[in-house]
Formats: sequence, C-alpha cells, structure tokens
Amino acid sequence: MGNNNNNNQILPLLTEADRQELEGVVQVLANVTKLPVEVVKPHFDALLKQLMKSKQDQPFYKTATALEWITAFREWAQSHRRDTPLLSEYALSRAGIYDDDENEDI
Repeated sequence: MGNNNNNNQILPLLTEADRQELEGVVQVLANVTKLPVEVVKPHFDALLKQLMKSKQDQPFYKTATALEWITAFREWAQSHRRDTPLLSEYALSRAGIYDDDENEDI
C-alpha cells in the first residue's frame, strides 16, 4: 500500500494514456528481469518520481513541449486587457514617435 501512496503523488500529473503506458513498462521490466511485478513496481515508481522531480526542478524553457509553449503563450495573451484603446495614426507616425523638433517653434 505504501507504493500506491508514492505513486498517487505522481499519477495525478499524468494522463490516463500515460498511466497505461507506464503499467506496460512495468510489465516489460518484470518480463525482462524475471521478477514479479510487485518487486519491480516500487523500483520503477521511485525512478519515475526522481525523473519527474528533476524535470520540475528545471526551468520551463528547458522542459516544455511545443504544446506546453502554445498553452503558456495563449494563457499569457489572454491575461491582457482587451479594452485598451488603440494608438492614433499620429502616434504611429514618424513625427509622433520621434516628436521632430524641426516642426516646433522655439
């Protein structure tokens, strides 16, 4: 039962497909090592926990998938106000940007 507690901390981070795939990996390891699943699983869970923790310790830009980048960008974009007034044509013109002194009387 202690193994399930360790596993429960990791599994909420994973999709159902990932969980099924990991169960398959445990079965393959049990087959290769000729050890029962009950013996292999605690070792595999410890390794998985260590790998997940090392990923969490790294910065987002080193570990993010393309989908995670897209999701983060969309969340960032949606966090901005949408009722901000647009700049005028003058504000976007050269004179508006640089406020040319030659147009002003000193």
